[in-house]
Amino acid sequence: MKTKRWVWVGVFGFLWYFFSFTTLFLNKYILSTKNVDPRFLAVSQMILTTSVGFIQVGIPTVVMGLHDKQRFSRKFFRNMFLVGLMRFVTVVLGLVSLKAVAASFVETVKSSAPLFTVIASWLMRGERTGVLINVSLVPIMAGLALCSANELSFDLLGFTAAFSNNVFDCIQNVFSKTLLSDEITMITANELQFFTSFSATLLQIPLWVLTEMELPEPKLIPLLLADGVSFHLQSITAYCLMNLISPVTHSVANTVKRALLIWLSVMAFGNTVTGLSWAGTILVIGGVFMYNEAKKYTQLKLKTSYRYTANKMIEL
Repeated sequence: MKTKRWVWVGVFGFLWYFFSFTTLFLNKYILSTKNVDPRFLAVSQMILTTSVGFIQVGIPTVVMGLHDKQRFSRKFFRNMFLVGLMRFVTVVLGLVSLKAVAASFVETVKSSAPLFTVIASWLMRGERTGVLINVSLVPIMAGLALCSANELSFDLLGFTAAFSNNVFDCIQNVFSKTLLSDEITMITANELQFFTSFSATLLQIPLWVLTEMELPEPKLIPLLLADGVSFHLQSITAYCLMNLISPVTHSVANTVKRALLIWLSVMAFGNTVTGLSWAGTILVIGGVFMYNEAKKYTQLKLKTSYRYTANKMIEL
């Protein structure tokens, strides 16, 4: 059974990596080469992923399950709305940053997620981290500063959008993992994908009403459809993988994915990257690996300390 589980981890991990790259490539191509408005691309992605999700989940849920008040309570829909709001914000910010700066730089900024996770945990929950974890954040901060100072395509709007994207993405991932682990609602990855996408789509309606967005040429519709399908499959494989592995393992997998995407984006788009920018990227990725190992060590130490204390109490 355990072997079968890790086979699925490998399958979903590979698919997540693959669709992450195809979505990144299509997004950058559509935004930079075809000059499509980032807001319109965000709207089209959410509408398509909601439509596909409705066929997979929405229809069966409406027909079979909405009467289950224990699962589909007000709290359930409130949580779906909150995650949908965060998805909406992260998608728009991610596309704005991708249009403004090089794809490799965006992925480097996103690689620094552990830094934002530690800060958010401290500010929101009062959690204090150990010395080893704090030390691991130093190369992340240094690498991010080095990349930003030496990035040829640096743009303040692009950097701010990528930076803010990281903050919301970290909160969204923690909240999503909590929802997937809830034994009362027993929400599946497909349901989480559909309901949050539907919420994000509703939140984008004001964009259509209050702002003027230039519609792309009809000949770009097949490209937008391909991008939407890739975005949907990237999201659903990420949720499936998240449901199978621990947050630390997911964080390591995400770090490896970022490193691979940075290299592939440089190869695909031919970005000019300075030696110092490469050094900064390596520092960020190395720091993230150090962070993951420090976190794993700290958790193991806490468990060992708890067991020792429990055994002493039993002896007494």
